[in-house]
Amino acid sequence: MKLDLSLVPSGDYSRDAQLIQRAENLGMDAAWTPESVHNPFFSLTLAAAKTRSINLGTQAAYAFPRSPMVSAQIAWDLAHQSGGRFILGLGTEPSGESESQTDAAGVDRGARMREYIESLRAIWDSFQTDARLRFRGDYYQFRLMAPFFNPGPIPHPDIPIFLAAENPSICELAGEICQGIHAQPLHTADHLRQSVLPSVSAGLKASQRMRSEFVITATVFAVTGLTDEARRRSLRRVKMRIAVEACSPSNQFLVQELGWSDLADELIGMARQRRWEEMAALISDDIVHEIAVVAEPEDLLRQLTNRYEGLADRIALVINEADSEIIDSILEARTQARRFQSGI
Repeated sequence: MKLDLSLVPSGDYSRDAQLIQRAENLGMDAAWTPESVHNPFFSLTLAAAKTRSINLGTQAAYAFPRSPMVSAQIAWDLAHQSGGRFILGLGTEPSGESESQTDAAGVDRGARMREYIESLRAIWDSFQTDARLRFRGDYYQFRLMAPFFNPGPIPHPDIPIFLAAENPSICELAGEICQGIHAQPLHTADHLRQSVLPSVSAGLKASQRMRSEFVITATVFAVTGLTDEARRRSLRRVKMRIAVEACSPSNQFLVQELGWSDLADELIGMARQRRWEEMAALISDDIVHEIAVVAEPEDLLRQLTNRYEGLADRIALVINEADSEIIDSILEARTQARRFQSGI
């Protein structure tokens, strides 16, 4: 199981790139940036130039608000700058008015995402081979690739695409036509076992692929810290993140599955009133333990392994810049475990 970094972009892209460099130097396998208050691509652009081996990817950059042509160009440049280390992670779109309008229009989100991915690959093929661009679908149409807008071929044109595991149909779509999936930060081990894995398996069967050809990444909140005060801060942050995630339309399938619909309705009402701090108080310690991993830094890796063995291929640990010092403790524990296993 690989250990990755999930880094919320801070807006200080140099600092974010430095943290990704540090993760690389300490032996972490990938760095993922979610869509948040800052664009998920910018920190990776700088990190691509400053790193050599760590994989770099977006953790569900919003697809629908961006034209496939825009996403295709950004991904192409990052794949080139990183030497083939970039992974394009996509989600549908953020919560809010734009989503309610989409749903009201009766849009099949899975069908639209399928077409989005197909159009991306048609555009990339035109970039790489200079083939005439002729993509016509129900949601997207591209009929021209002028030389001025064609960046030309690159050494690593096969850009992996991961999808956010928003619901069973999206999970099945990922298994059928993508290289991997990101389990939503708001998830449980049972949700992965009973919903995500069977849906992915159905998609893999449809495409006649093996499970070994597909990557499941679990993004995990951790309550940890080197001091009591650091652990209290970590707990407050995780409770706030869980509260916000529970309001997201993309997480409502899981919310209903867990029987938290009443809680989510209350949180959504508070969010509309901008009562952010009060929202975190509604998240009980029991909920935290069900969603997050609560452990001392030196024991975190063991607990992650115990929870996700057989369920995920990669663990993307959510680390804030303020908590970055715990990376050392986590990876020191991994180094010691490897030495023990090898008999050194």
